[in-house]
Amino acid sequence: MSSSKLIVVTVLLSGAVCVSVILRRSHAQTANLVAFEPNQMKDFKKPAPTELKKKLSSEQFDVTQKCGTEPPFHNAYWNNHKPGIYVDVVSGKPLFSSLDKFDSGTGWPSFTRPVNATDIVEKKDSEFGMVRTEVRSKAADSHLGHVFDDGPADKGGLRYCINSASLKFIPVEEMAQAGYGQYLEPFVKMGLAKAPVHETAILAGGCFWGMEEIIRKIPGVTKTTVGYTGGSTANPTYEEVSTGATGHAESIEVEFDSTRLSYESLLDYFYRMHDPTTLNRQHNDVGTQYRSAIFYTSESQKQTAERVKTRWAKSGKFNRPITTEITAAGKFYPAEDYHQKYLVKHPGGYTCHVLRPE
Repeated sequence: MSSSKLIVVTVLLSGAVCVSVILRRSHAQTANLVAFEPNQMKDFKKPAPTELKKKLSSEQFDVTQKCGTEPPFHNAYWNNHKPGIYVDVVSGKPLFSSLDKFDSGTGWPSFTRPVNATDIVEKKDSEFGMVRTEVRSKAADSHLGHVFDDGPADKGGLRYCINSASLKFIPVEEMAQAGYGQYLEPFVKMGLAKAPVHETAILAGGCFWGMEEIIRKIPGVTKTTVGYTGGSTANPTYEEVSTGATGHAESIEVEFDSTRLSYESLLDYFYRMHDPTTLNRQHNDVGTQYRSAIFYTSESQKQTAERVKTRWAKSGKFNRPITTEITAAGKFYPAEDYHQKYLVKHPGGYTCHVLRPE
């Protein structure tokens, strides 16, 4: 991609050596994928090195797995002043907050403390002819950097000198959608974010794999769960729903922050991602389990759903009448685990959903 070269760096600050190492520089870091799904962090198991090499950039791998150090002033986050949290690039575990970040003058991201001290492991580091305290992430055992005692005195006196390559930054406006809503409260108190207003919608429009893959990426959506609703069979299985005899539809339960995404806007996405004019069918998927339906959870949602349906019916976007069912939500049954985030687990898997232009 861009230039890559060998760099030798030694930096002294307040008598403490931050780093001294040889490393290849690569500007490709921010384009690489993070090797985690936030909702699976509690069950995180560190991938094998061969898998990590596929998911991380060479710089990320060198830093987190080989205790490398990136060059100062030439890394992603040393001068990042946006509000948000910094998570372990391997496990996704929240490690540091922008609220504790300060300019140390070293050219690396510096923090006065971690989000949770229990998620950080400190180890004695005697390399390069000196004794330092290495900082590693507990969940993934990733090398992060070092901690020194020359930080701001009024904030505890510590300076966590951390490699950008070991971190993934999550902006405050994306935290809820990325699965980090529980860490928003300090930002709300500082006036850097609005307190989220949680609302739930339940939608059906064909195979739930493809619908979820689109819906989960909509700004303001904080959680998606695929499952079954609209029928009479209790605790249905996928095999039972597939027969069409249960009356259930493959559905998506959508949790969203209504301060960022209105219910009406969510329904506009819904009509753009499937064909609401084919009764009990989406492309090659045929049966009542593939019907188009909006299951409202309040009178307000009902009125909005009817208004949006009428607007789309008059929009001229479709050549046939809209068949979308609007009905009160009943019990929602989450589908089996292997269906959840199916296309995240199986990229390139089956889907018949495409988000059409507005």
